[in-house]
Amino acid sequence: MKILVMMADGFEEIEALAVVDVARRAGIETFMVSVSDKDEVSSARGVRVKADKLLKDIAVDKEDVIVIPGGQGVAVLEKSAELAELLKKHRSYNGRVAAICAGPTFPGKLGLLKGLKATCYPGCEKDLLDAQVVFDDVVIDSNFITSRGPGTALTFAYAIVGEVLSQDVAEKLKKGMLFKN
Repeated sequence: MKILVMMADGFEEIEALAVVDVARRAGIETFMVSVSDKDEVSSARGVRVKADKLLKDIAVDKEDVIVIPGGQGVAVLEKSAELAELLKKHRSYNGRVAAICAGPTFPGKLGLLKGLKATCYPGCEKDLLDAQVVFDDVVIDSNFITSRGPGTALTFAYAIVGEVLSQDVAEKLKKGMLFKN
């Protein structure tokens, strides 16, 4: 099992890197994956990050988690037909997907949230096609984890760890990282 954080120019730093940080602290094999043909990805505020892998070079197993951070990079992610097909295939066997901020709009536009409870950044709800929109910080429904935005990034990351490993592991991480709800 591994976590694959999809990265595109314009990604929201805290939403992507909080997941990478918390998952790696939990001992989960975690990769930053560039959806372009270059391994350097630039964030919304110009922070350059070297991705671990390119999308064209990864294999996704049923137990893996695909993570879609928010930010302006979502518009770039949406242009990747390869990623769209990967998401559809992964969800066809109920594979885990986690998306935060504007990130849920990508699977939402693909119809992958139909009938599920989901949340997103305020104002993006119209793109959660046929989802039951809720306004909690983190929403988990049918192996789909969604969250609201930068301020909920750590809660989102702990929720992913809690779903993949256990709530006990997530709670230990919270305590060790001095996280307070």
